[in-house]
Amino acid sequence: MTNNDILPLDISAIHQRGAASPIHAGDAGQFLSRGIGRHPSRILSHFDLIYVQSGVLRIQEDSAAFEVKGGESLLLWPGRRHWGTEDYPPDLAFYWLHFAIRTDESDPQISPAISVPQHAVVARPRQLTELFRRYLDDQESPDRDQLSADLMVSLILCEISRAIRSGTEPVVERSPLANLAKQFIQANSHLPITTSSIAKSIDVNPNYLSRIFRRDFGITVTDAIHQSRMAQARFYLMENDYNVETIARLCGYDSAIYFRRVFHRLHAMSPLEYRRLYLKVHVIGY
Repeated sequence: MTNNDILPLDISAIHQRGAASPIHAGDAGQFLSRGIGRHPSRILSHFDLIYVQSGVLRIQEDSAAFEVKGGESLLLWPGRRHWGTEDYPPDLAFYWLHFAIRTDESDPQISPAISVPQHAVVARPRQLTELFRRYLDDQESPDRDQLSADLMVSLILCEISRAIRSGTEPVVERSPLANLAKQFIQANSHLPITTSSIAKSIDVNPNYLSRIFRRDFGITVTDAIHQSRMAQARFYLMENDYNVETIARLCGYDSAIYFRRVFHRLHAMSPLEYRRLYLKVHVIGY
């Protein structure tokens, strides 16, 4: 085994009527360090997925040593001993999730649909955080069923697998102007920017910018501005206790009413409903 093994998974059976999910979801939680103790030494009978939010987790699995930083994931394998090599730093916070894989010995040559790296930099940290929060929220619900939990774990593993896919997909050639406009949006979406003001900043005709931006990214400049602002809004809703009016202003909206309307259109729920769904902190014994 290498120090970054790949977990191949075929999740296509989930879509077949009556087929069991290849994933069996288990317990999950969020670990918040108090600056004392270290990861226990143990051998588990199931996979242990860790997603570090902040700090650094230093851990050993058999002969492989890992240093897992904020925004990185680690998949500890069943049947292997793992243990912490240093005490938990006070700023360490991570999600953890236990799951097992149901093997199908009748078809050992089946082609995996996704490949999950053992240690990876997560391509979309905010999206993965949202999935973990949703899983933990559902875990507390008396109405949760096993299939729903299995499917949610599948989504989490698919999200982590992007760390591989994002590095293997062909590079799409985009206009330098379109890329420049996107960078400008990401850096300035908290300001009252428009297609015209962006075009003026990068010295290009607004109509031409609109055309090449939609051609290269598949969305309008205005939609890209909203998406960037919504990503920041989700962060504020999950990580702070700001009210909606404050979040709207911080994200570049003059009107909280308009902000609520855009948020609901893109998320099918209000900002406060989103906060109630995802903001809960679940600190479960690990």
